[in-house]
Amino acid sequence: MPSAVDLSAVRLTIELAGLTTLILMVVGTPIAWWLATTRSRLRGLFGALVALPLVLPPSVLGFYLLVSLGPRGPLGALTQWLGLGLLPFTFAGLVVGSVFYSMPFVVQPLQQAFEAIGKRPLEVAATLRASPLDTFFSVVLPLARPGFITAAILGFAHTVGEFGVVLMIGGNIPERTRVVSVQIYDHVEALEYAEAHWLAGGMLVFSFLVLLALYTFNSRKRMV
Repeated sequence: MPSAVDLSAVRLTIELAGLTTLILMVVGTPIAWWLATTRSRLRGLFGALVALPLVLPPSVLGFYLLVSLGPRGPLGALTQWLGLGLLPFTFAGLVVGSVFYSMPFVVQPLQQAFEAIGKRPLEVAATLRASPLDTFFSVVLPLARPGFITAAILGFAHTVGEFGVVLMIGGNIPERTRVVSVQIYDHVEALEYAEAHWLAGGMLVFSFLVLLALYTFNSRKRMV
């Protein structure tokens, strides 16, 4: 059976994934909208930056975040100037790392949903004298609803499965930065395979259910 330490890691992981997903939905929506609608020559550059975590080893991303957020890094200097202290090896540091690492899993589905809408609904709204902001909330958001659901599911699930980034920037502090993936690693390192099975099996079931829900949702969407 899972121990109190295991349950603490599960709780921390859910809190991290939930907060990260919420932040990404707020931050990622304008980024995805800009990427879907802009004609700027910088579109490719910013698109590549957003997608970088897809190909970059998590340990590399975690290392540079650790350096940037450290006492000699630019972001570390900023957080200290703001009175926030240093973020590495804190829950806030985990959130920052998770936001960067899971960003493409939220931004890309939203961008695809916005691009699928096309220009016609926006032109119709413009002829009705709707403001750009009113058009976005009244027309774009309802039409892009499936993309938002997909982005939220993928962002949450991907954050739950993180290992390299959270270990690099958060360390392994019980009840503060030790998430499920790190707890599984600790069990395996200590040859506690029975305990590792409980957590790893739970992760396996969770991942399968996420994919099943996503495929079922997309199938129903295509049938409508």
